[in-house]
Amino acid sequence: MDTSLNYLPRLPHRKDFRIGCIGAGFIMRDCHLVAYRQAGFNPVAIASRTPARAQAVAQQHGIPRCYDTVEQLLDDPTIEVLDIAVPPDKQPDILLAACRRNDHLRGILAQKPLALSVAQARQCVEACQAAGITLAVNQNMRYDPSVRAMKDLLERGWLGEPVLGTIDMRAIPHWMPWSEGLPSLSTFIMSIHHLDTFRYWFGTPDRVLASTRPDPRTPFPHSDGINLYILEYDNGCRASAWDDVWTGPAREGCAADISIRWRIEGTEGLARGTIGWPSYPQRTPSTLDFATRQQANVWHQPRWSAVWFPDAFIGTMAQLLCALEEGREPEISGHDNLQTIALCQAVFTAAREHRVTTVAEFLQVPT
Repeated sequence: MDTSLNYLPRLPHRKDFRIGCIGAGFIMRDCHLVAYRQAGFNPVAIASRTPARAQAVAQQHGIPRCYDTVEQLLDDPTIEVLDIAVPPDKQPDILLAACRRNDHLRGILAQKPLALSVAQARQCVEACQAAGITLAVNQNMRYDPSVRAMKDLLERGWLGEPVLGTIDMRAIPHWMPWSEGLPSLSTFIMSIHHLDTFRYWFGTPDRVLASTRPDPRTPFPHSDGINLYILEYDNGCRASAWDDVWTGPAREGCAADISIRWRIEGTEGLARGTIGWPSYPQRTPSTLDFATRQQANVWHQPRWSAVWFPDAFIGTMAQLLCALEEGREPEISGHDNLQTIALCQAVFTAAREHRVTTVAEFLQVPT
């Protein structure tokens, strides 16, 4: 067996697309721009709500132009691709403003979540389509090496038909200040990674069951902290995640047990893995072990040096640039991402209303 797996993103032939960056916080400063320099991409301008922060990031990463306002950057006719990394409640307004002013943009990479509802997200997708802008979404966990390698295993059929997929997260996110006051905490900020990964691996589920409770550590009011959910597929597959952002009193003096582990069982094989993100900023690669009936009693353990944060952000921009080169939809297009947003709404509603939901009910276009 050739056990070398396809876990790296496909890169564009042209790397000099002129990228304008909106936002100068952690994700832009420590993830997007670090990854773009590794890949040889070409950020040429930046703007932020805080001009001084944008100036500092521009200097740190050698970005030649820094604008005082987002509007000034949007009006720069030399920018071909817009890269947005702002809070989710602010992003739709920027997307719509870019579409209204557009006579030069070819593509936009929007942050996840694209919006906090399907209605808002659809408005952004349709505005980009009408403006002739190719929209991609930064669902970056799809480019974690273990997640991508697992997708390759599924496509090769080495595990047969998927029976059960699980993600067990026992990790403590750093909630940004902007998350306070949003209608959703864990579902649209943390669980969205796992929900989109399940969609990437298995497709969009047919039914959703969920339960949630507040996180005891998070002091501001919120409803969805610890998220538990089950995704049902008509073909028999089941997927489930325990998104435990509490993990016990690990920050309050108790010994810690922090990790993210996943597992997929199929009719012909088994795969298990870890996600290295909880140890960031330490570079801890994710892992994958798999076994298949094609080789009895053998565990394969491919390993790599690439990590989720920040290396996966090469892939999310690369998939947009490849789409622009080839005149097609990106792998994670705005249209595709509507289903991830609908899945988030289905999980949030199932937990809040204590009922089984479907993605289809949130995707319906209102009349």
